[in-house]
Amino acid sequence: MHYKLALIGFGNVARSLAKLFLRKEDLLKQQGITFSFTGISTGSHGFAVNPDGLDIQKALELIESGNDISSLSTTLVKDSLSVIQNSQADIMFENSPVNTQTGQPALDHVHMALNLNMHVITANKGTVVYGYRELTALAASKNRKFKFEATVLGGAPVFSVFREAFPLAELFSINGIFNATTNIILSRMETGETYDDAVKYCQSIGVAETDPANDVDGWDAAIKVAALVTVLMDTPITPQQVNPTGIRGITPEMIAQAKAEGKRYKLVCSAEQVGDQVTTSVAPQLVDSTSPLYGMMNSSTGITFRTDVILDYSIIETEREGMQGGPVETAYGLFADFVNIVK
Repeated sequence: MHYKLALIGFGNVARSLAKLFLRKEDLLKQQGITFSFTGISTGSHGFAVNPDGLDIQKALELIESGNDISSLSTTLVKDSLSVIQNSQADIMFENSPVNTQTGQPALDHVHMALNLNMHVITANKGTVVYGYRELTALAASKNRKFKFEATVLGGAPVFSVFREAFPLAELFSINGIFNATTNIILSRMETGETYDDAVKYCQSIGVAETDPANDVDGWDAAIKVAALVTVLMDTPITPQQVNPTGIRGITPEMIAQAKAEGKRYKLVCSAEQVGDQVTTSVAPQLVDSTSPLYGMMNSSTGITFRTDVILDYSIIETEREGMQGGPVETAYGLFADFVNIVK
């Protein structure tokens, strides 16, 4: 079966996804699956549509050399919505920048794609936090899927593990480290690097944006907490309700003092069901060696579920040699959603 794919957003994650598709092309063919990219929308390098298939390798080369991709298009398109509309895609990947305040314009992208009978796969947390119930219902009405495994912990399956492996379990709490960038910064500060240099390092490896505020001020972590609570605790909340505290206030002196006491700072994310209310937090906390968070260094992230049937169940995405977290792992989460839809 052949699938036409549209990429809305062509940043680090989407480009990693395109490269992953090319790398896995032969394995997909063995499963009877072929693909072509028929639409690409970028933030600052133009738009391209060709229902017969774009030259994805050329698109990657153009973007990575700082050039526009519009020359690849067989149709005049001027924005993301027209890319979706003209791509004739079967599956739309929504990876535009996250708007933690409203979820737009990603929500409009997903609405249009579903209404055009496309499956939708996203790493955009805003679509889950601000549209989960509506978009899931819309997808079901169209006999399509709205998948978002890559929104939390990148390539590690979080939503599917809990929903499929723990049927009818009651989720009491979640606790973990959800933001790799702040974990890298705090880990590097522990070795004596300054905050500013650690931020620059994260930007150099592509895990932090030019403006790192979403990460260092806790908004990325907060919207992930909101997504988990919205889906797994069936309680819609926003990042504003989480009200995060970031890591800008953590000084080298605080890091050194914690180290002397056998402790370290982590940006800890949590949510707990208390009666019919859910309390949430994103804030720097001191953890010691008895905590499972203590050993999560650099780009490692993880989550622990506490339920009524299994006390604590953890999923940890550990940094590997040569892998710095971020785009590649998140791309795999998107790719896994694709495979699970088409299989």
